[in-house]
Amino acid sequence: MNSGKLYIISAPSGAGKTSLVKQLLQEVAQLTVSVSHTTRAMRVGEVHGSDYFFISVDEFKTMIAARAFLEYAQVFDNFYGTSQQAVEDNLNRGIDVILEIDWQGAQQIREMLPECWSIFILPPSIEVLQKRLRGRGQDSEEVIARRMADAVTEMSHHDEFDYLVVNDDFQQALSELKSIIVANRLQKDRQQQKLGDLLKNLLA
Repeated sequence: MNSGKLYIISAPSGAGKTSLVKQLLQEVAQLTVSVSHTTRAMRVGEVHGSDYFFISVDEFKTMIAARAFLEYAQVFDNFYGTSQQAVEDNLNRGIDVILEIDWQGAQQIREMLPECWSIFILPPSIEVLQKRLRGRGQDSEEVIARRMADAVTEMSHHDEFDYLVVNDDFQQALSELKSIIVANRLQKDRQQQKLGDLLKNLLA
C-alpha cells in the first residue's frame, strides 16, 4: 500500500489556519488532521476527540514519560502534544496527515521525520492580523498584545518551512494548499507504487 505523507501546517494566531485546514479536509480525499492532546480548558462549541483530546496536566506528563508524543510544547500556560501512534496508524493506511503545530513543534517533527513537508501560512499584513485577533471579541488588550508579540516570533521562523502561503483571499489560499498536496501525490515514488499494474502493462 502507498503510505501517506505527513504535512506540518503552522501559522501565527489569527492567520486563518484553522478555517483553511477545516475546508481543506472537506475538499481533499484521503486527508486527515491529527487531533492534538491539550491541557487547556475546552472552549464553547469544542468537542473532545474532535477538536482536541482535553486531558489534565498529570495525564499529559504521564504521556511524556511514556514517550507517547511525536512532539509537544508549552504554549502560554498550556501543553499541546501530537500522539505518535495516531499519526503512524493513518500514514500506514495510506492517508495523508496534517499536523497543526507551532514552529517549535515543527522543528521537533522535522528532526524525527525529515521526509515530511511543512507549510507556513502568513497574514497579508500585520494590520490585518491585529484586526482579526480583535475581531474575535474574546481577548483583553493585554492578551491581544501578547498574541501579537508571539505572532511576530512565530513568523520569524517562516524560512524553516518548505512552502509559504499568504491568506489574503481565502479561496486563493485554499487552492494553493490543495495544489501542494496534489503535486506531492503526483511525485514519482508515490505514483510508481500506485500505478504499478499500469506501468507493467505499458512496458510489457
